Amino acid sequence: MIIAFSVAPAVTATPDAEMSAAVADAVRIVRDSGLPNETNAMFTLVEGEWDEVMDVVKRATEAVAAVSPRVSLVLKADIRAGYGDQLHQKVESLEKHLH
Repeated sequence: MIIAFSVAPAVTATPDAEMSAAVADAVRIVRDSGLPNETNAMFTLVEGEWDEVMDVVKRATEAVAAVSPRVSLVLKADIRAGYGDQLHQKVESLEKHLH
């Protein structure tokens, strides 16, 4: 399964607090998980089995919640049993049609 998610503080403890610092804490958890992942301007993608991916999303969300009393989480999942390396395969399949 691949999950695309975005987690960020909806409010910060102080007006000058950096939202990007809280997001960086969440992304660090994803990267340290050892699961295949990518981060872009809008989402972080992570690939793996249901329980391990959801655990990473939960821990990333908790990291943001540690610095914000309110958290925004957007999540989209592509659940396809028996397939791996879809982070790359899906893009490669698309690129074939673009050339």
